Amino acid sequence: MGITQRARGVLRRREPSETVGTRNVVYGPSLPDDSTVHLVLELALRIGEIQMASGVGASDVSATITSVTDAYGLPHCEVDVIYTSITVSCYRGTENLPITSLRVVRNRSLDYTRLAEVEKLIRRITSGELTTSDAYAELETIARATHPFPRWVATLAWAGMAAALAVLLSGGTIPQLPLIAAGATALVDRVGRFLNQRGLPIFFQQTVGGAVATSVALAFYATGVLPNAALAVAANIIVLLSGMTVVGSMQDAITGYNVTAAGRIAELALTSAGLISGVVLSLYLAQRILPPETLGGGLDLEQAGGGVVLLPGLLKLPLQAMAGAATSACFALASYSPPRPLVAAGAAGAIAASIFQLMTLVQVNTILASAVATTIVGFVGGVVARRLRIPALVVAVSGVAPLLPGLATYRALYELSVQGNPTGLSTLMGAGATGLALGAGVVLGEFLSQPVRTGLGRLERRMSGPRMSGPLRPTERRLD
Repeated sequence: MGITQRARGVLRRREPSETVGTRNVVYGPSLPDDSTVHLVLELALRIGEIQMASGVGASDVSATITSVTDAYGLPHCEVDVIYTSITVSCYRGTENLPITSLRVVRNRSLDYTRLAEVEKLIRRITSGELTTSDAYAELETIARATHPFPRWVATLAWAGMAAALAVLLSGGTIPQLPLIAAGATALVDRVGRFLNQRGLPIFFQQTVGGAVATSVALAFYATGVLPNAALAVAANIIVLLSGMTVVGSMQDAITGYNVTAAGRIAELALTSAGLISGVVLSLYLAQRILPPETLGGGLDLEQAGGGVVLLPGLLKLPLQAMAGAATSACFALASYSPPRPLVAAGAAGAIAASIFQLMTLVQVNTILASAVATTIVGFVGGVVARRLRIPALVVAVSGVAPLLPGLATYRALYELSVQGNPTGLSTLMGAGATGLALGAGVVLGEFLSQPVRTGLGRLERRMSGPRMSGPLRPTERRLD
């Protein structure tokens, strides 16, 4: 039988003593029966699994599990979160053995509707509204639910994101570029879905995606439809880079979960390497297949006539803001986001693109501009997300999307594979540094937003780190 948060008030804690007659008195809490303990641990682990699969940081997962077990009368549980598994051990005093449960995180997919529903369930659990059995039943319903809309809607959203990025990168100077980028991305998404259903590892899926996107852009350039293939390739690179664990990796590293951070970074490096392999393969084949007079400067980014960093003047700032908003909103939609987070994500993208554009106009370093822009996005998102009761992670990850280093990555690959220039390695390292700056900026912004969320009060001393998902802290709950 499930117990609620109110049950914690009636749990008796035995006071330590050496002996009472011939009976030893145990140290530690008096807990519910074993079946209830197992059910509570299973509930907490299932919630943590959904969060990890959605890209939530390990510190947030650990805090969520602790809050759930505490709400149901298990006051002393140790949580160990690594990238592929979650372990919870419930201490039951000195006479009884602890109960330990383990759950492996096998599948990872972005479904922000599922994450938002889990967040609502967590709030109801920590406020004492649900018994354990009722909460578990609701969690089963959430976990088994299908995506809120068909897969083809997500495909259209990815295509819309590529089109918005093409406008963002070119400044709208190449009218046919958004359509070509959107078509290539839609094709990549359908091919990737086909390969994923057949169990092809993600490394090879990224390789195929990079090769297909680059080949489509080169084909349109070779037929004269597209004046330059560089920006189309760059837009598709950003789409393929989006959704990766940049924010989660930095959050885990900063909050001390180094094993999980290493796992996320290894996955990020592997998928990026697959993408790079596909793009380089296509560029290499293009050099061998296309005549030199046909290829010309069609791969040179400097002759593409666009790019966020190269756009002059303030007249294009509104266009950049709208393109950034569309990029982030389409990413959130492709990740099955509910309506309210979708709107917040679009606002975050507009803010990020506008601030980045303003800073580059005054010749600020790209890495620094990226960090400042995403810090502001993390700050605003951290405040607004809690007010709207939506996961801050959705706003953070979506807001980063317009600033992912697709241009720098393409430039590095062009220098290495086409020009044979070793400076491409330093350019590629700069792209990696930009990605780290994006993640670190979001986490810093979320950290800075905490005093604002608590009414400009004193920051909690015992703070687990920047919180992007899971239950609110006690000082934050009074604002809801």
